[in-house]
Amino acid sequence: MSNFSVPTREEVSSNNQAIFDNLQKGLGFVPNLYAYYAKNETALGDYLALQNRKSTLKAKEREVVNLITSQINGCLYCQSAHTVLGKMNGFTDEQVIELRRGAASFDAKLDALVKFTASVVENKGKATQESKDAFFAAGYTEANLIDVIIVVGDKIISNYIHNLTDFAIDFPLAPQL
Repeated sequence: MSNFSVPTREEVSSNNQAIFDNLQKGLGFVPNLYAYYAKNETALGDYLALQNRKSTLKAKEREVVNLITSQINGCLYCQSAHTVLGKMNGFTDEQVIELRRGAASFDAKLDALVKFTASVVENKGKATQESKDAFFAAGYTEANLIDVIIVVGDKIISNYIHNLTDFAIDFPLAPQL
């Protein structure tokens, strides 16, 4: 059981209350992870700005990065949230599982992306030459590489927050691998 609590709307600043209202309007609820960020005056707004920044990666590609990063970092909250988001972005249940396992046999370009991302995360940024070569051979650019690292960084922030706090997961639980 977690010793960390997720704040309610009434327990956060007026600035964060406005963000909660926008999340409620847009998503239909305020995910516990976002609510937890609101314990800090600026973290929720800062995190959402990072997460919603313009990217050279398509939404499906960002979900590939989110899924494999969360899997490697052992964050069940983010695995669960991004299983839902992955399916909303067109992946099947089977494809989500395969991505979390570190492959994408259904799409050669995404396979290079998932393997590159896994190498980046597992090796703390020192990806193997083989994974970098395959990433670029698949058609990705240095601008894409920068965006992959930004998405990895975004996801590591969330993974570490939940891994440290272990508050309730408010998404359907991702299946264990």
